[in-house]
Amino acid sequence: MKSTWVFGLSLIGYLVIGSFLSCGAADNKAIKPRVLISSDIGGTDPDDFQSMIHLLMYSDQFEIEGLVSSPFGDGSKQDFLDIIDLYEKDYKQLLKQAPELPSPKSLRDITKQGEKDAAPFKGFTTATEGSEWIIQCAKKDSDQPLWVLVWGGIEDVAQALHDAPEIKDNIRVYWIGGPNKKWSINAYSYIAEHHPDLWMIEANATYRGWFMDEDSPKDVKGDAYYDNYIQGRGAMGKDFIKYYDGRIKMGDTPSLAYLMSGDPNDPMGESWGGSFEKIDHSSRNIFIDGSTLEDTVAAYGTIEWRFTGPELSVSEDSIVFELEVQNQIWPGYYLGEGMYGVKYSSKKPEKGTYKTRSAIAELDGLQGGYVSTDPWPGKASPDDYQLGSNWYSDKVDPALFIKDQQGAKTISKHRKEFLLDWADRWKWLEK
Repeated sequence: MKSTWVFGLSLIGYLVIGSFLSCGAADNKAIKPRVLISSDIGGTDPDDFQSMIHLLMYSDQFEIEGLVSSPFGDGSKQDFLDIIDLYEKDYKQLLKQAPELPSPKSLRDITKQGEKDAAPFKGFTTATEGSEWIIQCAKKDSDQPLWVLVWGGIEDVAQALHDAPEIKDNIRVYWIGGPNKKWSINAYSYIAEHHPDLWMIEANATYRGWFMDEDSPKDVKGDAYYDNYIQGRGAMGKDFIKYYDGRIKMGDTPSLAYLMSGDPNDPMGESWGGSFEKIDHSSRNIFIDGSTLEDTVAAYGTIEWRFTGPELSVSEDSIVFELEVQNQIWPGYYLGEGMYGVKYSSKKPEKGTYKTRSAIAELDGLQGGYVSTDPWPGKASPDDYQLGSNWYSDKVDPALFIKDQQGAKTISKHRKEFLLDWADRWKWLEK
């Protein structure tokens, strides 16, 4: 593993810049980053199973403090537990090479159920086992930050910040956004508006360099890696073929890989998990009573449609209409005083149209459109969320795009090195 989390000259560098590393290991053992994973494993995308297998095979390199199930769809914490069961079958053989691997029991003990539904318009609801576990871990007495790596919806992070905003000083969030941002746009908007001083890496497109592998050597291409390095190796290797027929995707793994190379305190530096730049605003456009294809917004930005209608005697945040866009349905909410709202975020540059449906005549059959463009976050506008000094996102340099995916080359350039490192670990499971 190519990591700077070691003592020696690298420790001196960390101390000079005021890092969060503790300083008590006289035996020169690596200082392990504290990690909590929030994942939609078992939900809409099976690649989290691949990422979980990778995490467990490198779990000796981290202090894993939480596995929070935050799915969209049918996933639950049982999906975490199923992969831990496979890990247990391989555990004794792996332990010969990595004696600091955590026990299966210790991992089961920190597996928690988080929010299963998208947040309403206001961005939060009530505490979950998962959000409470985030708070508990964040409040531990430690010289290191808690790295919250979000592989799916960000609802549990939003809920934790709402219930205990003081934890911001103790956590660092790396979020795989893009499609996850689309589904979690209400929770995201709450964080951007009310907690702009959060330390955040918002990777909306950079992570795609993990599986857009046109320039990769043949032996590590997505459709070749399984046959070359995984097949026939352990219970986890046998299970791997179930997800994308073994083709490597692992779109959430860059968040963990970010802690495996380079200096995690410097998001603008080189890392297996990408390189980013500071942004001072999160793009947001509010359209009153609709938008048209003449309206341009930033890809990955917040589009907020607000419609006027009759006053209702229902509680605010009640779902009273729906909006169909890109063949998907989004709930629309009553905001009070005759105002209605719905938010959306495009997961890539696109030209889209929408239409509404509702039992309320004034909200039924409304139609419109928009065009989203790169680069994110685009030019500043009065509607934007204003961010603090520690919010980072995809680099805008056109030379770092892969097709229309912003910043993706900052990860794809490291893909061979990362995958060959993992291949060495798969050898541990050879019979």
